[in-house]
Order: sequence, then C-alpha cells, then structure tokens
Amino acid sequence: MWEQYPTPPPLAAELATTASLIDEGLFFDLGCGTGILSIAFNLVGFEVVGIDIDLEALKIAKANAKSVNAKVDFVLCDIRFLALRKRVNIVMNPPFGIKRRHADRVFLEKAFEIGEVIYSIHSISSQNFIEKIAEDHGFKVTHVWRYKIPLKKLYPFHEKRYKLIPVEVFRMERR
Repeated sequence: MWEQYPTPPPLAAELATTASLIDEGLFFDLGCGTGILSIAFNLVGFEVVGIDIDLEALKIAKANAKSVNAKVDFVLCDIRFLALRKRVNIVMNPPFGIKRRHADRVFLEKAFEIGEVIYSIHSISSQNFIEKIAEDHGFKVTHVWRYKIPLKKLYPFHEKRYKLIPVEVFRMERR
C-alpha cells in the first residue's frame, strides 16, 4: 500500500495559479496519484505529464482529467527509473513519510536530478531539511507557503475521522 494523501483542490489551484505567474515550460507531476496537481497545472496553461506507479490511481486521474477537459499525459512509471534528456519543472505532493520514514527522499532526489524548478508539499517543520537538501543538490528555496489541509481518515493507523494537517509548500530553483 502506498502512503498517498490527496491534495485539496484549493491548494492545487493556488499552486498552479502562482506557478503561472512565475514560471513557464513543461511540468512533471511526480507521484501524481489521482491527478489533482496535474489537472490544475494544465488548466492554467501548462503542458503536464503525470507520473505514478499506481495503475488504479492513474485510471482515476485520466477520468478526472477528461471530466474537466484537461489534457494531461499520464504515465505508469516508477519515478526511480525515470530518465529524461532535458530538465523539466516539477510539481509534487510526495509521501510525507509518516509510516515509512524518508519516503519523500526518493521523490526529492529525482526532482533534483531532472528538475529546473520544483514545487513540493511537505509536512510542517520540514524547512531546515528541505533547505539543506536543496542546497546540497544545487538548488535554492525561493518561496515557502504554509497551509492547513483537511485529511479524512484514510488508513487504519489514522485515529480521527478528520484532521487538519499543517503543511509547507516549497518552491525551489536550480542555481
């Protein structure tokens, strides 16, 4: 089972709108799940490729994109094996690593390898870690936004039916 948490539509819309004011080019959504970030970024004008290892999630993503006339290429792929000839921009809501520590590192490492600009969502209090790992990979954090996102009980280890989870969103760019 993958540790997946959906990105709330208002957060996806705000990230996509902000990116459309600052950035241009192709975006890859690493671990796109059901496609909310991919779709939001496409609807504001970006060309987007959504990558996920979960076939069932990709089927839902394709249906979600079709329902709003978004044109996103969804690809079934383990991001560890993703290789590109040129750098792209990245948007992602990687696993927070609550049950499997450092689950976000695989995503961050791939983003630093193939990315030019990266938007990434992380659990609160990640700023020191993100700034350090970004610097180690030749990136700088340019923006940090803090949100509280609603989380419904999705997994057996969740104790409450509903909880607001504080998160941090980072925009990083290659130096």
